[in-house]
Amino acid sequence: QLQVVESGGGLVHPGGSLRLSCAASGRTFSSYAMGWFRQAPGKGREFVAAISPRGGTTRYTDFVKGRFTISRDNAKNTVYLQMRSLKPEDTAIYYCAADYTVLPIATMIPMEYDYWGQGTQVTVSS
Repeated sequence: QLQVVESGGGLVHPGGSLRLSCAASGRTFSSYAMGWFRQAPGKGREFVAAISPRGGTTRYTDFVKGRFTISRDNAKNTVYLQMRSLKPEDTAIYYCAADYTVLPIATMIPMEYDYWGQGTQVTVSS
């Protein structure tokens, strides 16, 4: 069992930055790949970024490459999403998710994730 809680969302101007955090409970955090997804109003949930259990593999969707960075600190049971050069179209609820895996992979598929947080709102507006 793993519980994940997101934080760090808020209102930011276009071009600004935010860092989201996802804190996980449990002693086996390093056995989980972690992912960030987002859902904008009126749209489905979409993949943003993922990182393998020990951080050796990362994946990003095309529209955030070069702007967002996913990282993790297994000693702190926390995964981060550093977001830069934010655009109004980045406005969404951002969700953290955990995928139990023994492989050094980071999946983009929501159904592969076992545990989800409640989300944190990110609003990019002038």
